[in-house]
Amino acid sequence: MSVSFARLFLRDIMPNILKSEKLIALIEVTGFVVFALILKRVLDPLIWRFAGPVSLVTVLVILTGYMRFRGLSWSDMGLRALPGIKEKLMVIPQAFLVFLAFAAVLAPIFLISEALGLTVMTEIPAGVEERWGDIAGSLPHYLLWMGIVWTAAAFGEEMFFRGFLITRLQTAFKGLPMASVLAVLLPALLFGYGHMYYQGLRGFIVTGAIALAFGTMFLVFKRNLWPIILLHGIIDSIGMTSRYMGWDT
Repeated sequence: MSVSFARLFLRDIMPNILKSEKLIALIEVTGFVVFALILKRVLDPLIWRFAGPVSLVTVLVILTGYMRFRGLSWSDMGLRALPGIKEKLMVIPQAFLVFLAFAAVLAPIFLISEALGLTVMTEIPAGVEERWGDIAGSLPHYLLWMGIVWTAAAFGEEMFFRGFLITRLQTAFKGLPMASVLAVLLPALLFGYGHMYYQGLRGFIVTGAIALAFGTMFLVFKRNLWPIILLHGIIDSIGMTSRYMGWDT
């Protein structure tokens, strides 16, 4: 009896469970991405500068509750505990490796753009100044955006775009050729699109390429978000500090 049940489970029940898990993962990704895009569109006319961070944090709060209901946690998505000193210190050299991947994807883009005379890649989009122009010389604005950098950007974007999307898409695409490639590529395109509204085509290409590098390293580190969060926060902090001090002029 037990042998026949085992055969039935392996032959009929288990494949259906796996298929349903793939479908559930795909529905989750689609649902939360669509919700995030709609929420941002609704907030745009009200708080244009902060629509992205506010919509992302809102989505993450709801997503956290949903994952709890499903028996999942953010540690399953890469925000895992680092129990010892060695594990914590290892984040630093790992972040440096992420930086090398970051530089490796951006350097060719700018070198080729310069060689071809593509001004779209050298000119700073007007939306950047419109969104962050008030930071220059203003300590309150600088501190506000530094807070956003280390919450909605470094943590929030990595948790959603790398942690949640890549992890769940790997489940959804399991068994397909190049499943991991697709799981990294699709969130990277979405990440680039999410920056296009104020950074234009340049922003789509640059941030999309960065997302490819970050997503790849996320998998290289066996779904460990901490090195990517650290580097993301440092890069954005340098950018905000440059604007505050007027170095970018």
